[in-house]
Amino acid sequence: MKSLHRAWIVAAVAFVAIIGAAGFRATPGVLITPLEDEFGWTRGTISLAVSVNLMLYGLCAPFAAALMDRFGMRRVVACALLLVAVGSGLTVFMTASWQLVALWGVLVGLGTGSMALVFAATLTDRWFVRHRGLVTGVLTAGGATGQLIFLPVLAHLAEMQGWRWASVTVAGAALAVVPLVWFLLRDTPEEIGLTALGATEPVVRTPAKGAAARAVRVLRDAARTRHFWYLAVGFAICGASTNGLVGTHFIPAAHDHGMPETTAASLLAVIGVFDIAGTVFSGWLSDRVDPRLLLVVYYGLRGLSLLVLPQLFAATTEPSMLVFIVFYGLDWVATVPPTVALCRRIFGADGAVVFGWVFASHQVGAAVVATVAGVTRDHLGNYDLAWYGAGVLCLFAALMSSRIVTRVRDRREAAILVG
Repeated sequence: MKSLHRAWIVAAVAFVAIIGAAGFRATPGVLITPLEDEFGWTRGTISLAVSVNLMLYGLCAPFAAALMDRFGMRRVVACALLLVAVGSGLTVFMTASWQLVALWGVLVGLGTGSMALVFAATLTDRWFVRHRGLVTGVLTAGGATGQLIFLPVLAHLAEMQGWRWASVTVAGAALAVVPLVWFLLRDTPEEIGLTALGATEPVVRTPAKGAAARAVRVLRDAARTRHFWYLAVGFAICGASTNGLVGTHFIPAAHDHGMPETTAASLLAVIGVFDIAGTVFSGWLSDRVDPRLLLVVYYGLRGLSLLVLPQLFAATTEPSMLVFIVFYGLDWVATVPPTVALCRRIFGADGAVVFGWVFASHQVGAAVVATVAGVTRDHLGNYDLAWYGAGVLCLFAALMSSRIVTRVRDRREAAILVG
């Protein structure tokens, strides 16, 4: 019987680590109303902390990719999980809104931004030649799995025991993953005398010095191409329409229409169920179908679904809302595998770092819309304008994705892609 390649074990550990970090990513929508009730903070104020979190979550990504090249994935991911645990745990002592920004926004933003999707891109580059798209999809789905696991639990804890118990639960979950990462994750297959899955020979890697300088250099070079901007702007709209809008404001928006928060949280968790299926399938498709075509379809369908969401809220019928949740869930982060594939094809060996910058744009878009949507609700009394605006932007992202032209900079990478 053929033994299991170590790459699958490393991928499994990474999957669990991403789930642990995703716990706190699931909390903003659950905690907005409890924080509003206890402290009297406006949704715009609370959304500002979410925006700082999302912004740092994205801006850390390219530097984290370079740091992983310099110090290794194991060290960077373990430190990132510790930051998540510390930031989420200390929120139970806060008494002012600036503390929410410092802990929830800065510490947790730095921690989650140091791993997540850029971690998945780096790991698949090092450990997989075959099944790269599929594994990228599975690891990306780890965030959705974390949402699926944590959202109903956190909503129940926040309602029955108070929001502080929810924060402590997330801190404990992230902390528990640290030993697993430290003892089982390995930075490269060559470190333990193996080659990447599907590779014919080992790769000699030299730790890169000047991680920050390399990240900036890669951005400078990539920014000279229009295709980088097509990817970056499209992914910014992706973040705006998912993490920034639906991920942050769906639960309070549903609560505005009379839906209990636990019910809304459960519906949002259902997104996680279908997101797992959609993202894994998207990864499989990315190995076989033009990634540009996939992005056009994903953004287009997402835009149409957001344009009908205000009518579904007004109808207040759970069956029709469930249809939206299923449809939207299949498309939630299905954009990630084809975006990673395009970064790899266009920018070759710098693909993971370039994706870090593209992902940074994703979180900038999410950060802007998280605050804008909160302020919109404060001034207009509803989120309708935010839903419609996001829908139109997604249709624009589909148009930009259709204009991307791929080329491979590194001939060795071309051979890998064909193989």
